[in-house]
Amino acid sequence: MAAARETVLVTGGTGFIGRQAVRQLTAAGHAVHVVSSRRGADVPAGVETHVADLLRPGERERVVAEVAADRLMHLAWYVEPGQVWNSIENVRWLEASLGLLRDFAAAGGRRAVIAGTCSEYGQHGGVCHEDRTPVEPANLYGVSKAALHSVAAPAAAQLGVELAWTRIFFAYGPGEHPVRLVASVARRLLAGEPAPCSHGMQERDYLSTQDIGSALAAVLAADFTGVVNIGSGERRTLREIVSKVAELTSGTELLRFGAITPPPDDPPLLVADVSRLREELGWSPSLTLDEGLALTVDWWREQRDQPGGGA
Repeated sequence: MAAARETVLVTGGTGFIGRQAVRQLTAAGHAVHVVSSRRGADVPAGVETHVADLLRPGERERVVAEVAADRLMHLAWYVEPGQVWNSIENVRWLEASLGLLRDFAAAGGRRAVIAGTCSEYGQHGGVCHEDRTPVEPANLYGVSKAALHSVAAPAAAQLGVELAWTRIFFAYGPGEHPVRLVASVARRLLAGEPAPCSHGMQERDYLSTQDIGSALAAVLAADFTGVVNIGSGERRTLREIVSKVAELTSGTELLRFGAITPPPDDPPLLVADVSRLREELGWSPSLTLDEGLALTVDWWREQRDQPGGGA
């Protein structure tokens, strides 16, 4: 992390990934300000929350001017599972994000890290390298993120803002939306219910949100500009991942492989080349997949055991 104390504005700081990034930045001693659309958001001690709707230009300009941050970590986006891929909300966030970058520069901001996605690489997938793999998104989510990067990069240069663009691969961890893969399988198995799955032979790159937050904080602290993949660099089949969840919940016999048909554009392989993340930024994960899945299953078990809880 940077030696000097910085004022950092984090959008999406109360979200699945954002919470972990905020913890990392706070632990490093930065003055962290989080934008939230609701009051009473759960943030670490010492973090200041600003209530604002970033889709409304007046509110966005107000909060950016109010904080006058040195650095910006922009994670907020529309992320409703099952709806995000082709929702028009992606276009609204594209527009708002460009406005946010402009407002940040006008308030004296110097460095920004914006969250992109592995969906920018599209359905062809493979082992994706930032410079060599074509950007060919197959849905509106990926198209909108890729369009934001294509405009934000030259715009930031003109605005005098250092810009790092992070293409985040597959996240899992405590607090995940219950319909996403790891969460949905863990919840069903903990409840003693069958867990329908696809054939599971797709190879993916999964990284815990704890490590994604750490990687994002490392990118923000560095002087790196350009695109960097955020992933583990390890190729694991979905079958391997859900089988590990099943072992941790003693629910192996409840897995139903082949019960779900994968979408026709589902790439067989989508994994990050992380040489830039490791060699240029000196970052590596703190958790193995087994360790991260164990922590995640334990979290879901605790939720089930809470009064009034359930899997």
